[in-house]
Amino acid sequence: MKPDLRLYLGQRVRVVVDRPLGSAHPRDPRLIYPVNYGELPGTLSGDGHPIDAYLLGWPEPLTEGQGTVVAVLVRADDHEDKLAVARDGAHWTAELVRQAVHFQEQYFQTMVVVARE
Repeated sequence: MKPDLRLYLGQRVRVVVDRPLGSAHPRDPRLIYPVNYGELPGTLSGDGHPIDAYLLGWPEPLTEGQGTVVAVLVRADDHEDKLAVARDGAHWTAELVRQAVHFQEQYFQTMVVVARE
């Protein structure tokens, strides 16, 4: 059973990046990350690993980042959902989040849940 990640909406979190902006996916080198991507240490997702998160709004590759969870990406066809984390004070609509993560979420049935628009 997947944990309900909506509890993270609006929370400030720390993300350790394992796929920095501009890096290639480990199983598909054609897939280049246009955002930083990593995980929240000390958490547990539906796949038994830490919760994954996209870091939105950072123009440079990071090793870690802190920000606010602006959206939860609920995958109907996967064991884990994802978080979208943005720089503090940034405004991201569901549509902007969808566009930013389309490079990977296009392969899943994903619903973007935001606290408010």
